[in-house]
Amino acid sequence: MPHHRRAMRPMKITKLTTYRLPPRWMLLKVETDAGISGWGEPVIEGKARTVETAVQEFEPYLVGQDPARINDLWQVMYRGGFYRGGAILMSAIAGIDQALWDIKGKALGMPVYQLLGGLVRDRMKVYSWVGGDRPADVIADIRRLREGGFDTFKMNGSEEMGLIANAATVDAAVARIAEIRAAFGMEIEFGIDFHGRIGAPMAKVMLRELEPYRPLFVEEPVLAEQDECYARLAQHTAIPLAAGERMYSRFEFKRVFQAGGLAIVQPDLSHAGGISECLKIAGMAEAHDVALAPHCPLGPVALAACLALDFVSHNAVLQEQSMGIHYNKGGELLDYVVNREDFHIEGGYIRPLPKPGLGVVIDEARVIEASRNAPDWRNPLWRHADGSLAEW
Repeated sequence: MPHHRRAMRPMKITKLTTYRLPPRWMLLKVETDAGISGWGEPVIEGKARTVETAVQEFEPYLVGQDPARINDLWQVMYRGGFYRGGAILMSAIAGIDQALWDIKGKALGMPVYQLLGGLVRDRMKVYSWVGGDRPADVIADIRRLREGGFDTFKMNGSEEMGLIANAATVDAAVARIAEIRAAFGMEIEFGIDFHGRIGAPMAKVMLRELEPYRPLFVEEPVLAEQDECYARLAQHTAIPLAAGERMYSRFEFKRVFQAGGLAIVQPDLSHAGGISECLKIAGMAEAHDVALAPHCPLGPVALAACLALDFVSHNAVLQEQSMGIHYNKGGELLDYVVNREDFHIEGGYIRPLPKPGLGVVIDEARVIEASRNAPDWRNPLWRHADGSLAEW
């Protein structure tokens, strides 16, 4: 472990390099003149090239600067360009922020969670996605994952649903959930993700019909841009409501916390300004008695950043992770990781990553090789029966 006084000698950022990777990820390497590099994961799924450009546009603000001044660099990126916020800019900042924390931890020879005040728990509960968007195989998926020690899952709650849907569509969505509960009883817990596919008029109907099956939570019952509905919907259901993957700063979350309605908040550490911003969002959530469950259907650096936050946040209850999820075509989370044993999940829990910084050792040669012909991932476009665009 390096001696602290020597480790804290001044250093400068020298270079930022982005790598777009299969299945739909992007990694960022931030280098310094001290020979210490940090990794981040700035990406919006389906908009990797746009975020890549945003990272490159931040480069002149960063090269030559002291990477230890994370707070100042964050404010320069956020406030220094006049226009701010939103999915693209906040995702670019997020990945850079992760890399800066990684550098600082490596320079001090300590995991990031130690720099943030140390552990509040010994292990973190993780859950897994099951099934795809048209899953006939959810039950088989759950059986397979249960053998790996998982007992908590998340699945999509419905296919396309119009603003006003017929009873058969509602019944089909509810029947699927009923079947899963019947197959496993109360041996498993599951959240249901509506993906914002359901408008406010149908959300109330769906929540009422799903209540007997006791889901752990319902996620994005309506889109984040309809967040004024969350408090109203919460008054009509005993199911905890969750949202936050499409909110990008504490300023957006502020209004949601003030209005009430959410039981679980799900910021994405690769979309919502990184560790620095999500630490503040987590604190705001705790002050409102709201649980934290970071969104993370992404790669290894994003997961490592989430875990750093989970292990210092008292209100963290669940961690999403993407090992083996249905979106991962052509790349798996641990493909790019050298220290795979540190990511071992046992009994549905993961322990703090022990290595300095974010705790993930990236296989750089594999990253470079995979980035040579990375596909451009896009989410599907769905349409209703009448030909109008449906939410995916």
